[in-house]
Amino acid sequence: MSFSSNSLPPAPPAKEDKFYRARIVERKDFSLDLWRIRLNLGAAFHFAPGQYATLGVPTPTKHIERPYSIVSAPHEDFLEFFLELVPHGELTPLLYKLQVGDTLTCRRVAKGRFTLDTKKGHKNHLLLATVTGIAPFVSYVRSLYRDSKNSVIQHRLFLIEGASHSWEFGYREEMEKLAAEVPWLTYIPTISRPWDEPEWQGETGRVEDIIRKYADLWTLDGQNATAYLCGHPTMIENGKAILHRHGWQKDSLKEEVYFVPSNQSAPKSTWTWPWRRHGLAERGAA
Repeated sequence: MSFSSNSLPPAPPAKEDKFYRARIVERKDFSLDLWRIRLNLGAAFHFAPGQYATLGVPTPTKHIERPYSIVSAPHEDFLEFFLELVPHGELTPLLYKLQVGDTLTCRRVAKGRFTLDTKKGHKNHLLLATVTGIAPFVSYVRSLYRDSKNSVIQHRLFLIEGASHSWEFGYREEMEKLAAEVPWLTYIPTISRPWDEPEWQGETGRVEDIIRKYADLWTLDGQNATAYLCGHPTMIENGKAILHRHGWQKDSLKEEVYFVPSNQSAPKSTWTWPWRRHGLAERGAA
């Protein structure tokens, strides 16, 4: 069952100028709890690769919103998101019911600082993600791929994506295709439950298990590369510790935590999301 676009209560009139009424123009399900949506906002939406948009669903009692990293690149004529269902969350069960043609709200201003750092002088970028944490990195790649049509890309992206199972890699095919085509992208997917997939021929282990292996293979360290960690907080905390021991200092690390376990305090970060300060336990996951 889905909500029709007409069944959603309108956002409060006093706040209408803060939102776009976004319509779902495409939906693709990767598994029972992972899916992609593409939105038409009906107007220009300005953002930098790596930023997030705030999506929401009005209900009879309140307007529920959460920030989600943008998958699409700024030049694309749709806004794309990679979503994971949290059965007892406030927002994702509502979003999960929405189908093509249905609408939701999107705040008019993109935010976030998890953008590709081109100011430090590092040409190498180590991108570490878990499942939906690949979202901002896909935006990086799509943007650079478009730029590569008119200029030589001076930066190199080394992307490691981890998941329990291979069907959680929503963008694996796209990333593998581009990595085979361009010299500036390397992509390594890894699964942590290979015993469930005996046919899997790729890397195994959690992201943090293979960071040192690939950092050494690619000769990356804190002197020549910036590292970006996005997704599960455990991967981020463990990954940062490993990178620190391998020579990365705080100013060469960027992180984006997608949720905070309800029984833990938020991991320390270089900056704090407004919703985290108000006690919400999830980012792009509730």
